[in-house]
Amino acid sequence: MHVLAAATAETGVMDRLKEVPLDLWIKVGVGLLALIAVVLLIRTLAKFSGYILGFLLLIALTFVGFNWIYERNEPEWATPFVAWVAEFLPGKARK
Repeated sequence: MHVLAAATAETGVMDRLKEVPLDLWIKVGVGLLALIAVVLLIRTLAKFSGYILGFLLLIALTFVGFNWIYERNEPEWATPFVAWVAEFLPGKARK
């Protein structure tokens, strides 16, 4: 344990961590808590009923997909499919 403490003190890691703003640590903590809550919720829904979990995932993917089509902010790997589907659906007016 003393070796680890000596190694971190020598490299200045603790000094650099002290320079990180407090609001960043709060955001990271809230993000981790949200991730843990989502994982626990998904595991609970999967135990309760696979149909409910599948339906909620379908709804979430539908919202993401329509957002990509409307806003055209899809990732690069999805561009060919989104470009094809966007021909049939309305999109945001471009200037």
